[in-house]
Amino acid sequence: MIRDVLRMGDPRLLRRAAPVERFATPELLALIQDMRDTMAHLNGAGLAAPQIGVDLRLVIFGGGPSPRYPDASSVPDTVLINPVLTPLSEDEEGGWEGCLSVPGLRGWVPRWTELHYAGFDEQGRPLDRRATGFHARVVQHECDHLDGVLYPMRVRDFSRFGYTDVLFPNGMMTADD
Repeated sequence: MIRDVLRMGDPRLLRRAAPVERFATPELLALIQDMRDTMAHLNGAGLAAPQIGVDLRLVIFGGGPSPRYPDASSVPDTVLINPVLTPLSEDEEGGWEGCLSVPGLRGWVPRWTELHYAGFDEQGRPLDRRATGFHARVVQHECDHLDGVLYPMRVRDFSRFGYTDVLFPNGMMTADD
């Protein structure tokens, strides 16, 4: 089922989400399917449970090229529950980000270039990965939602934040714009 995505300004997006305590329940699996349906319907690269009003530490991402990020490398289809992120370097890289909760806008956001993330899948099996590039960016963006952080809160230069159709009138977005 496609769910409504909360938009910036909704106070539910600013809360720290609660940990998932039980895995592989029918309710959890149904929630994950709803998140997948919603993300696919909106051409998202990822989605966090708080974005659809569910106060749990659960994100999904990946699954193939995203029409919203056509030049980005592919990211493995992932369900990540109760994540822990650890930067593997202090190096950061800026990149354009958008968000289903902040429709029509883009901002240049710095993110760690490489990180380790751990957590669990929907069955409660441990998940342990290293990520770089767009994969690392997506993980950080989605996990920020679990702590009540939206990407505009990470923008450092507001001359590089605005409406997508104004920033990119020809529809083209390049990595160093």
